[in-house]
Amino acid sequence: MSQIRNPALAPEGHMKIDWVRRNMPLLRGLEEEFAREKPFAGLRVALSVHLEAKTAYLCRVLAAGGAEMWVTGSNPLSTQDDVAAALAEGNPASAGGNINVFGWYGVTAAEYESHVRAVLEPGPDIVIDDGGDLVAKLHEDYPHLLGNVIGGCEETTTGILRLQAMDAAGRLRFPMIRVNDADCKHLFDNRYGTGQSVFDGIDRTTNLIIAGKTVVVAGYGWCGKGVAMRAKGLGAKVIVTEIDPIKAIEAIMDGFTLARMEDAAREGDLFIIVTGCKDVITPAHFALMKDGAILCNAGHFDVEVDVRGLKALAIEARGMRHNIMGYRLPNGNWLHLLAEGRLVNLAAGDGHPAEIMDMSFAIQALSAKYLADHREDKFAEKLLPVPREIDLDVARRKLASMNCGLDVLTQAQEKYLYG
Repeated sequence: MSQIRNPALAPEGHMKIDWVRRNMPLLRGLEEEFAREKPFAGLRVALSVHLEAKTAYLCRVLAAGGAEMWVTGSNPLSTQDDVAAALAEGNPASAGGNINVFGWYGVTAAEYESHVRAVLEPGPDIVIDDGGDLVAKLHEDYPHLLGNVIGGCEETTTGILRLQAMDAAGRLRFPMIRVNDADCKHLFDNRYGTGQSVFDGIDRTTNLIIAGKTVVVAGYGWCGKGVAMRAKGLGAKVIVTEIDPIKAIEAIMDGFTLARMEDAAREGDLFIIVTGCKDVITPAHFALMKDGAILCNAGHFDVEVDVRGLKALAIEARGMRHNIMGYRLPNGNWLHLLAEGRLVNLAAGDGHPAEIMDMSFAIQALSAKYLADHREDKFAEKLLPVPREIDLDVARRKLASMNCGLDVLTQAQEKYLYG
């Protein structure tokens, strides 16, 4: 049933999945628990997340729990063909689950939509989304399937913003758990994961040094905080741009320079956009930039840098290296765009480190189990927080995997604090 590019690539994909499994102790523990308990028996799970090794292992964990998995990627340039081949081939070490995979690197817009449709058409019971494409398409084109959906989980900030808009308009028909808002997700994944993986993607793509450069970070949410912190640690001068006055003050007190983008455009050597918004850098900014400036996006969709505007403005375009396109402007300056303006850490790298995604995907897996366990419940709200007990459970599992312990309040201390 799977649609992948090259099944012969499976051996390399298995190696990648086995490597991350070794470094994801929380998911290993959940795999064992799910294999015993089968919380997803008889359920179809439609999943659209960046299709690389860590996501593949999450799919195997859910399949071990009895889920029938229908899987696609959430970005045209983040799917790894060897991992997709291995996932479609199955897990040689386990007979659990049924996994159907649709995706390959560099899909066209039409292919991407066909893969989204392929994972939805069997009729999902649970949806696991990254960016909101599955949920949006399900509501738009498959209203007859909505009544069977128990609920879903959303991985990222951009997807939650889309869900909030749907909910405000009264269009969201089933409950969605805001996985991104869990402490064990955004505090670690968004900050430390994004901070490290963005520079991994930039470094392996450009082979240029960060130290001594001026790095402009647009957006000072948790992702922007992580990117700015890593840039500073690598020896860069960091300029932050923001629209939120409180976050702007945070950036200043964290030791960074605050500027408007029109001023930062003149100073930056490397621009990293992490806002979740569109048109953060536009032709008006391109015209101000230095010769050789590098542009990249660490937000979900390829709209934060106005790529169409850049192409329209350029008088010449040329591939410089794999995943680097150069554009010469009328003033003679060259600007270099990484990974087509898509997520640089995944389109030009392997994404967040395995240990970080171990926490995020443990939140996903346990949130999906929560929905399965409460399938008969009628939730009053359609946008649900991750239950606090899940957040704390993941934190305790993580500490245990690190051989770290916690102090415990005495009865006297509990009485002093809580009466």
